[in-house]
Amino acid sequence: MKEKTLTIRILTPEGTLHEGAATAVFLPGAVSPFEVLPDHAPIISALSAGEIRVVDGQEQRFAIRGGVVKVKDNEIIACVETA
Repeated sequence: MKEKTLTIRILTPEGTLHEGAATAVFLPGAVSPFEVLPDHAPIISALSAGEIRVVDGQEQRFAIRGGVVKVKDNEIIACVETA
């Protein structure tokens, strides 16, 4: 059985910082950090300064100053300011 994946796009005022597939995404939520896995419930959250960690075989890290994220139907769109 094929493993489910997420699609993530990280957008900044300058353009697209990252776009691709992921098996897990860790986000610095404004209230507390949280993890998004495939089939996560829909959510919109403010993001604090920290790192977005994207895992798909290997881990990529993106430092941010804050922003917002929307998760729905295995798609994550994060609009952020980079650090």
